[in-house]
Amino acid sequence: MENNITQTIIDTINYIFETLLSSIDNNLYDVLDKLTFIDSNILHDKNFESIFGTSTTNGILLIANSFLLAIILYFSIRYLLSHFTYSQIESPHSFIIKLIICGLCMNCSYFLLEYFINIISYVSLAICEIGENLFNTSISFSELINTINQNISIDTNSLNIFSLDGLIKGTLSISLLNLVFTYSLRYILVKLFVVITPFAILSASLNQTSWFFKAWLRNLFSLLFIQIIVSIVLVILFSMDYSSSNLFVKFIYVGGIYALIKSNSLVRDFIGGVSTTVTQTVNNFSSNFK
Repeated sequence: MENNITQTIIDTINYIFETLLSSIDNNLYDVLDKLTFIDSNILHDKNFESIFGTSTTNGILLIANSFLLAIILYFSIRYLLSHFTYSQIESPHSFIIKLIICGLCMNCSYFLLEYFINIISYVSLAICEIGENLFNTSISFSELINTINQNISIDTNSLNIFSLDGLIKGTLSISLLNLVFTYSLRYILVKLFVVITPFAILSASLNQTSWFFKAWLRNLFSLLFIQIIVSIVLVILFSMDYSSSNLFVKFIYVGGIYALIKSNSLVRDFIGGVSTTVTQTVNNFSSNFK
């Protein structure tokens, strides 16, 4: 009697996990590919274009051009006062040249961003295409999970969560779910830094605010550069021979998924930038931005 109750409990738990992990397998990984590999399509959204502005007379660009006039007024007053206070100030010629360059770049920022994002996208796609040519398979999260499930004997239809294979499968699925949350946050942050682009470019015209431009550029580049690291890790994972179902291969795959989770930290260590970890606190977020 007790054995029957125990077996019923085990079967129920396994059924719950089978349903959960099967749902993740069927719905998660295509979304993860779209969130991870960002291209210029992130800019081609009617609502987003309305916010950003399609000309100097609407959207964020209109506000940024108003700030352009405010900066001219600020420098003029500061330059006038410098004659009375004898304080050091940058040359008006230098300021005018920087302001003209920043003003032109600011009003062309939408097109500059499109090229900048596409360059990062083309590099990551090129890495994936190299992997496709080498291994004759699509380099993507969805294809990777299908390959792993087929070749290392992890079957969600007969999953035993209390076995080693079941534990590995559960760990992988939860880790990839964490990746979805992380890259969803990254996607939103990329849009945020895109929206403030005109102000960031304009801030480079003054020595006192140039730090904001440097921080913006470092953060945006690090967020986009992550997908290049992800492409390399995916190619490495596809280079593994999964035909043998030994523990070494299974744990190497777990290590590869963990490397994808830690890719943001890796980029931050080399380049700097904001964290996309979903557990990041507000205080840590602001300190990383600075």
